[in-house]
Parts: sequence; structure tokens; C-alpha cells
Amino acid sequence: MLMSFDTLLPLPLGEPSPQQTVTRRQTVTVDVGGVPIGSAHPVVVQSMTNTDTANAEATALQVAQLARAGSELVRVTVNTREAAAALPEIVQRLADIGINVPIVGDFHYNGHILLREFPEAARLLAKYRINPGNVGTGQRHDENFATMIEVAREFDKPVRIGVNWGSLDQQVLARLMDENAAAGHPKSPTDVTIDAMIVSALESARYAEELGLSHDKILISVKVSSAPELWQVYRQLAPLCDYPLHLGLTEAGMGMKGMVASSVALAPLLIDGIGDTIRVSLTPEPGASRKLEVEVAQQILQSLGLRQFLPQVTSCPGCGRTTSQFFQELAQKIQDYIRDTMPDWKAKYPGVEDMQVAVMGCVVNGPGESKHANIGISLPGTGEDPRAPVYQDGKLLTTLKGPRIAEEFQELLEKYVEGRYGAGS
Repeated sequence: MLMSFDTLLPLPLGEPSPQQTVTRRQTVTVDVGGVPIGSAHPVVVQSMTNTDTANAEATALQVAQLARAGSELVRVTVNTREAAAALPEIVQRLADIGINVPIVGDFHYNGHILLREFPEAARLLAKYRINPGNVGTGQRHDENFATMIEVAREFDKPVRIGVNWGSLDQQVLARLMDENAAAGHPKSPTDVTIDAMIVSALESARYAEELGLSHDKILISVKVSSAPELWQVYRQLAPLCDYPLHLGLTEAGMGMKGMVASSVALAPLLIDGIGDTIRVSLTPEPGASRKLEVEVAQQILQSLGLRQFLPQVTSCPGCGRTTSQFFQELAQKIQDYIRDTMPDWKAKYPGVEDMQVAVMGCVVNGPGESKHANIGISLPGTGEDPRAPVYQDGKLLTTLKGPRIAEEFQELLEKYVEGRYGAGS
């Protein structure tokens, strides 16, 4: 069931992690609707709607859900006149509920027409995504691309030149295939395709600058659907330019496969300092919320120590000592409670996103992990004394027992947050 608009409040942005050790690749800074993107700024999380953009109410609702989950940019499909005409209403609906997340327009095939015919949509979008493989062929390719860049200049908008290997500019690919065939030591078809993606992106960026688009108005992506090829293409591209780079598998998949594939694909590049914005392109379960892709992207950045979005909950996997379902339910409840409460906490308690919470299931590692956390609880395992010691900043605070352990620990957590991060702390 869809949430109502009045329940959707924007989730504050994640902070750079104090543990950050990665040296970011140096880029120019591109301002996208007030969100700075580039090496001097935190890696930005973005997402995309899957509603029919012509349905302004449904699209605005999903944008709001994604923004509340923590998406710092939200992309929408602009594929028809009806979709372009709906953009002002979408932006207004979001403004009415206090959400001002930048909206990015995704254009394929007819962007040059829609941006000219709907100047108000062009003005309201924070960025245009252009796929150089889908703007036409021959002379029309350059003409259509030039029209979109002219509109971007007119409204002072940045552009992401987004190359996908599933929709690669066939003229560039054919040219490089011919050159490769004539070479003494030809490359593999995959390597030539990767070269063609890089050439397409950089030639398009150079052409955009020749048309008058400022250097600091351009971002680039070169997306594929497998991790090894993603590492290869971005590691080849990164030294060749100082444009900010957007990372993501173009089709990550569904559920666990998509989450694992995205994590494996993005983490090595981010550790190398490559990547200024990311998206986790998950296929959602039927009827499921789109926000999972935002939560996975946040967790990737947080696990790497690049951003802090919300307190980390450490919980053990469970074993024969932790057969009680109560332990699993408490770990889930605390994690959900923290995520749901975070917008309010973030507004009132600066620094709370750095808090560490432990919910452990038995005496083996429970007390030790709880002592390492800011606040932690060690639940009784199978056969243990039915008491749950709670540790705060490394010291035993109290011992809980009885049927209200979960509620009492949640109350202690609230008191700790207020005392540690409140105005009087």
C-alpha cells in the first residue's frame, strides 16, 4: 500500500566518515541542483523512479519515498510529451510537502524534441542524462546532441553523458572494430567494446564543450552489467579526464543477486578513489518499494567508511547458542527503529550517525562486542542465565530481565542518544 504524502519527510544527508582513508580521484566540482558532485565532496547516492512519469501523483510519491530513504538525486524517465508536461506538477507536489531533491531527466531518442517543446520542464530539471548511443545516427546524431546541449546552456544545466554497452554508439564501435581488425595484434571484442565506450563518452564530452557547455557542467558514466568489465572500463577512463564519474551496474538484477553484484562491482572502484556518484540498479520484487536500492547504496558507502548515514547495528549471525527467536526479532526491531527514527534524530542530535550499537545473542562474543559499541546488549543464549547485561561506552550500565527487555533497551538507547548527542552534551 502506498504511503501518504504527509508521512514523507526528507532524510538528512549522510556525513563524510571520520574514518575515511580513501584518496579520491581529483575532479572538477559539478553543481546539480544544489548538490555538489566531485572529489572534494562526499560520494552522492542517487536513484531512479519506475513509475510512468506522466502520472504526476504516483511519480511525485515515489520521488518522495526515495528522497526520504536518503536518495540525494532522483532520476525520472522523460520519454513522451505527456511525461515532459507532467514535470512541473511533479516538482510542485514535492515542494508542497517540503521535498526539494534535485530531479534528473533521463532522455533517449527524442530528448532534443522534448527539451525544446517543454521549456518549463527543461528549466525545472536539475540535470539532463544523455545517452550518445540513442540520439540518432549520421548527421542527425550531431544535430540532436547539439540541440540538447544548447538547451542545457540556455538553462545553465549540467549534463551526464551516460554510455551503456547495451546501447553503444554503433558508429564509434564500427570505427574501432575496423581499426582493431587492421592492427597487428588485435584486441578481443570485449576490449574493443570497452575502448569504444570510453571514446564515445570522451568525444561526446569534448563536442559538448565545443558547443559551449562549461567543463564543470559535465559528468560521465560508462556502465556495463558485469563487475570485471565495470572495473576495467572505469580504471581505463579515470586517468583520461577530470570529469566526475557516476558508477553503477546498468542491470544489477533482483534481490540478493543484485545487492551482491552491485557491492562487488562498486567497492573496488570506490576503494581506488574512483566514483563521485553511485546508483544500485536493483530490479524490485513485484509491488515492493523502490527504496531498497537507496539503502544498499548507502550501506556500500558506509561499509567502506566513505559516508555515515545512520548508526551501525552490529549483530551476530546466531548459532546453536542463540536459538531464541527473540534475539533475531530484537536485532531487527532495533535496526528498523534506528532507520525510522533517524530523520528526527539527525535534526536534533548532530553526530548521531556515528553511533555504534551492538545486539548480541550469547555470552561468547556478546559482552566483548557490547563493550566496543557505544551502547550494546548481550542477550542470554541457550541455557544461559536469563539476564541481558547492557554496556554503555565500555562499562556495564545495567542488567535487564523479564518480558520487557526489548522495550527497556529501546528506552535506554533513546536516553543515550539524548545524553551523548543532545544540545547539553
